[in-house]
Amino acid sequence: MAAELAALLWDVDGTLAETELDGHRRAFNRAFADAGLPWHWDVPAYQRLVRISGGRERIAAFLTQVDGVAPAPERVEQLQAAKQRHYNDLVAQGALQLRPGVERMIRSAAAAGLVQAIVTTSGRTAVQALLDRLLPDHAACFALWVCGEDVPRKKPDPAAYARALSLLDLPAAGVIALEDSGNGVAAATGAGLTTLVTRSGASATEAPEAFAAAAVELDHLGEPHQFLTVQRGPACPQGWITLSYLQQLLAA
Repeated sequence: MAAELAALLWDVDGTLAETELDGHRRAFNRAFADAGLPWHWDVPAYQRLVRISGGRERIAAFLTQVDGVAPAPERVEQLQAAKQRHYNDLVAQGALQLRPGVERMIRSAAAAGLVQAIVTTSGRTAVQALLDRLLPDHAACFALWVCGEDVPRKKPDPAAYARALSLLDLPAAGVIALEDSGNGVAAATGAGLTTLVTRSGASATEAPEAFAAAAVELDHLGEPHQFLTVQRGPACPQGWITLSYLQQLLAA
């Protein structure tokens, strides 16, 4: 017998909004320009780099490739701080929007009394900026956040999801994770979670194998006026994800 749906665990970047290409990438490029550096991460380059979880880790890996040696931590921190300022500005200017179906599902789950939490390896400052802008009443929706600062290892390691389950005192059987990337799918399924994936622009070029462990793969969560496409997994005849559909995923 399938467990009853009890909770939704939401990734942030790429899942709630198209933050990677439209937000973080642009912010990195502005930080590079501020520092007088001749670098510009175009979309194909960023789609490769984003598979490295964490902004600091991404900068460090790139600098190591460019310079041939690991960068000084102070240099990484300076670039990351500048990038975060630019990201906050982009969010405040309205550059990012929630993906289709996200707000509807968050509110449906809250109305049904489901537990919801944020599980991301992004920094807390970036999460705060995004939620304050796009979900201003988010405190009433999410029981807790697990962010990059809260775990010793970032996705694809399952540490963030394991911590969320522990803090919520919930078994994995009744919980669904919502993700957008191969790293996210690996982290969620590694913690024993049924996982729904909506690929983002940043993860669009990842190999299909990166998403194979997810229970279903969609283009987005859908709306009554904007039907989703099921790319792999159980059909969704209604055209948009509902709590009933998520319950069926647990039974699949």
